[in-house]
Order: sequence, then C-alpha cells, then structure tokens
Amino acid sequence: MMPIMCFVYGMNFLDKTTLSYASIMGLETDLKLKGSEYQWLSSLFYFGYLAWEYPTSRLLQRLPLGKYSGACIIIWGTILSCFAAVHNFSGAVAIRFMLGVFEAAVTPGFALLTSQWYTKKEQGSRVGIWFSFNGWGQILGGLVAYGIAVGTQKHGSLVEPWKIIFLFTGLLTVCLGVIFLWIVPDNQLNARWLKKEDRLLAIARVQVNQQGIGNKHFKLYQVREALTDPMTWAFFLFALIGDIPNGGITNFFSQLVVSFGYTSEQSLLYAAPGGAVEVISLVASGYLGDRFGNRILFASFGLVCAMLGMILIVALPLSNNIGRLFGYYLTQAAATAFVALLSLISSNVAGYTKKTTFAALYLIGYCIGNIIAGPQTFRPKDAPRYVPAEITIIVCQGLCLMILVFVFWWYRRENARKALIRAGPEYVKLENQEWLDLTDRENHEFVYTL
Repeated sequence: MMPIMCFVYGMNFLDKTTLSYASIMGLETDLKLKGSEYQWLSSLFYFGYLAWEYPTSRLLQRLPLGKYSGACIIIWGTILSCFAAVHNFSGAVAIRFMLGVFEAAVTPGFALLTSQWYTKKEQGSRVGIWFSFNGWGQILGGLVAYGIAVGTQKHGSLVEPWKIIFLFTGLLTVCLGVIFLWIVPDNQLNARWLKKEDRLLAIARVQVNQQGIGNKHFKLYQVREALTDPMTWAFFLFALIGDIPNGGITNFFSQLVVSFGYTSEQSLLYAAPGGAVEVISLVASGYLGDRFGNRILFASFGLVCAMLGMILIVALPLSNNIGRLFGYYLTQAAATAFVALLSLISSNVAGYTKKTTFAALYLIGYCIGNIIAGPQTFRPKDAPRYVPAEITIIVCQGLCLMILVFVFWWYRRENARKALIRAGPEYVKLENQEWLDLTDRENHEFVYTL
C-alpha cells in the first residue's frame, strides 16, 4: 500500500501547485487576470477544502475507507484536467474550488489508513515517508514544467504550454486513482492480497495501538471530548499559524525565485531542489523521531532550519541571488513540524469519531492559514523584495515553535497522570479494552507518543 499512497500524495501536492507553474507559463495573460485575481485563485482551492473537510471526514468514517478515497482521487484528477479548457477567471474559480473539495479527503484518509495498518512506533516514519512525496511532486513538477516551457519555445505546440501541464498532471492522477482503488482495501479484513490467516495477523499486530481498526458509528460524546481537549485547539492553532507561511511559499515559490533575479524558465528548474530538501528532512525527522521516541524534538529542528532560511532571504541583498536561493531551499524543511503533528493525530487520538473530528479541525486550521496567505502575503505591490510577507513568515514560525513546546509538555504530563492511575490499587483493566473504541482520555492504558 505504501508505494501507491506515496505516489498519490506526491500528485496531491503537484496538482494543487500546478497553478504556480502555470502562472509563469502564460496562464495569467491568457485568462486576463488582473489585480489580486491570481492570489484569490490560489486561495480558492482552500475555500473548497475548508467547506468540505468535516463532511469528508465523516464520510471517511461512514463509507468504505479505501473505495471513498480512491473515488475522490479519480474525480480530482478529472477536475484538474478540465483546467485546460478554462478561458476566464470565473471558470478557474470553479475548478480551483472543486479541486479543493475532492482533495480534502486525501490527508485525513491517509492518516486513518496509517493508524489502521501500522503500530505507534511505525506511524511517525510512515507518515513522514508518504508526506515526503510532496517534495518528489515538487521535483517532478519543476522538471516537467521546465521541459514543457523549453520544448514549446523551441518547437511550438498546438495548445498553450500551461494547458499541457494541467492535462499531464490531471490524467496522471486519474491513472493513479484507478490503481489506488484496486490495491488499497477498506481494512485488513478485505485486503485481497493477504491470505485469510495473514489478515488476522495484520489486525493482531496493531493491537498495541489501543485503537482498534475502525468504527462506523458516530458517537456524539467523542465529538464533545474532541472539542474540550486542549490538544485539539493547540493543533488547530499550529496548523492555522504554520500554514500562513506554507500557503505563501507553496503558491508563490515560482514568483519568489524569479524575484531572486532568475528567469521564469530558470525558476521552474531551480525550485526543484527545494523538493529534495523536503524529502530528506521529512524522512530523517520521521525515522529519528520514531527511533528515539521524540517526534516533536526532531520536527522542531526542521522548523528552525526554515526560519534560518527565511532570515537569509530577508537579510541578504538582492544581488546575492545564490544565497537567497539557498535560503529558499532551507524553508522547505518547515513541513517536518506539520507532519509530526499529523502523525501524532494517528498515534495519540483514540476513539474513531474523536479522531476524525480532531483531524478535521486540524485540517480546517490548515485551510484557514492557507486562505490568509493567498491574498495577504506575497502581494504584487511588495515585489521584488516581499519584505512584509517574509517577516510574517518568520513570526509565524516562531509562534509554532512555542506551540510545539506546549504540546510536548502536555503529553508528558498526561502520561505521568495515567501512570499514577494505573499504579493505583483500585485500577482494573477492562477485557479486550484495546478493541472497545475508547478515547485516549477514557483508556488509561493509552500512552501518548512524544
């Protein structure tokens, strides 16, 4: 399952950022975009994501997990391909909004699949692996966009270059969606590629998670617990604040690299190594976090590197284009913290209704942060320096570091509290407690991962 999850997640990133490549390949001119219309197009994806995030989280619980996720992948690939037929701003608005609606299922769906199939000690590295394919998506996107831009300049084309890249990424996503639908089961019990006895073993190996393998019943008390859990709102604030920088850099990295003094074609190529930095930092952070039992600590290193990179972009003179480009590469390590908290949702939130609610709120924060970033950070009037956006990013990342410290402290405190309860003479463990769909607060055997 992991390879197809990785490829799909790479396309998840590439598909929503294809707009950035297209923006310097003639899209803005052909669609006659003016003012801040491009900035709003970048945000409209997240309006669709925001509108459908909680409903899709409920559908992921109620419907067959693998089938629903696969259907969403095929539909969003089809929608992205339709961008090649867009002729004006209003058409682009519709495509971007609906793309957000159907991509809203992939991250919470993959988090549920990870918690369903892997033990707590494996989840940090596994989430890091499939999320790292965002970086591979950036590398592929840069190379493909550069090849299309240079090739069409030399040999011409029947359609505009920006339309070709939408057709390429959209149709590739559809193909991957079909493969995903065939390979990924809804749970261990209907995995066609496992023998009957191996399906039971696959369930038994995750018994240690104290989370079961899923529950389709909606439990209102678990929603209430999610809404009163301080960690829900700590994670929400982290996603909101942390994704203001993410939204700015993700949607405007091509323009940012151009502002360093490179041509549009060079920016397509030179942005690609940033994807390699993201891949290395995510895989290393996930592995070391699980190896030493401290995901938050190693994720913090990536966030510090990203802050240093943005400080270089702000502090270095415009003439130092190599140094500022190196700073941009360092900013790509910021994803380690977001991914660490995403993996902690898999590991530290029990109760299926609570988990889907918690994940939905985390990703709603992600959407709001990206929406704020669109029209309010990299504004055309601030080019080529973009100082207000860059300072905003540094401040947001500093606040995120403070939230990570709070999350670490809270989980350590809760583990100590539960240890005292388990040590008490009146404590009795329930029979088959790990399969009862208890929340992490209800189950005193549940130990939080740091």
